[in-house]
Amino acid sequence: MSQEYFVVPHAQHHELIAAAYRHRGYTAEEAEDAGRFCDMASTHGIRTHNGIKALHLDEHFGSKAGGCVPGAAIEEIPSRFAASKTWNANRKLGQSTAFAAMEEAIRLADQYGIGQVSVDHAFHYLWGGGYVMDAAKRGYIAYTNCTAALAEVVPFGGKFPTLGTNPHSWGFPTQDAIGYPVVIDWATSTVAMGRVQQLKREGKPLPPNAAVDKDGNPTTDPNTVAALVPFGAHKGYGLSLMNEIVAALIGGSLPTLRSRTIPDGEKRTCCFYFQVIHPDAMSSGLFAKGRNQKENMEAVLADVFGHGNEGCMLPGQPEANAAAATAKAGGLLFSEAEIGEFNSFASECAFPEWKLEALSRFSY
Repeated sequence: MSQEYFVVPHAQHHELIAAAYRHRGYTAEEAEDAGRFCDMASTHGIRTHNGIKALHLDEHFGSKAGGCVPGAAIEEIPSRFAASKTWNANRKLGQSTAFAAMEEAIRLADQYGIGQVSVDHAFHYLWGGGYVMDAAKRGYIAYTNCTAALAEVVPFGGKFPTLGTNPHSWGFPTQDAIGYPVVIDWATSTVAMGRVQQLKREGKPLPPNAAVDKDGNPTTDPNTVAALVPFGAHKGYGLSLMNEIVAALIGGSLPTLRSRTIPDGEKRTCCFYFQVIHPDAMSSGLFAKGRNQKENMEAVLADVFGHGNEGCMLPGQPEANAAAATAKAGGLLFSEAEIGEFNSFASECAFPEWKLEALSRFSY
């Protein structure tokens, strides 16, 4: 069922986001990165990690709470491995750090066939799918994971939240085969906390078996959520744990200390991991019937989504559909509740509010 949204021009949205970040002390370059990221998220219909989530995250755990340092510089840590980089982000804005890390991983992949960048002492980068999607559109296979800003997920069979929502994101350059990149992007909880916040704004319930209240009982009321649960029981739990293990190898903090008061000598920051592969580096050249790599990709996808499976949704298809709707509408699509949240940020930085009567409407 379609829903009516208000259409906000890209430039108008970008200017507000950048103004809000500059007001909080971020550099002009960081503010531009923040605006670029939020535009990318909203273009692709990512309502859980748009500008509202980004600025709320900064307010509660970032520049106002010491978790993120405006203007911080990334420090490269010496490595003996040519295709690997390790960075100390020094709590720099997560979006700026992630954009830079993905660019570096791409540079390494162009040179070595594969490149990886590990980032310690970071502030959360929000929607990982956006970074890998951008790389996939440029012809690369890309992966990223990060640890969450808070431990909000109860391990499978446990009682206390000691894991983050800990997303994994993969992007594949399939646009020549299907018109858009396949992007496999998921939080390892049944829903992201951003989804809980979105449903709370919209006055809607959560799906069953996604969250628990303060007593550990299942709840669908976003107002009573105390913690989340892994998707797929032990399977999502294992994927969430994977992020914590990767982070532990990089130098990550104890999950339950993130964004909280910590004992002397401990840390409370996130870790990022980025990997980019050049498709040529994977090719055996031994494709059936003389196909090349591109033709083989098309043949494989046609086989998977043939045989009566033609109506199946591909990962990345909802984002591609949202981007098409955004283009048709001529701007970014927000609900009335979301417009209200953006106007609270406008008020904070003495920026002109968005007037509903001045915005066109679009059903999608």
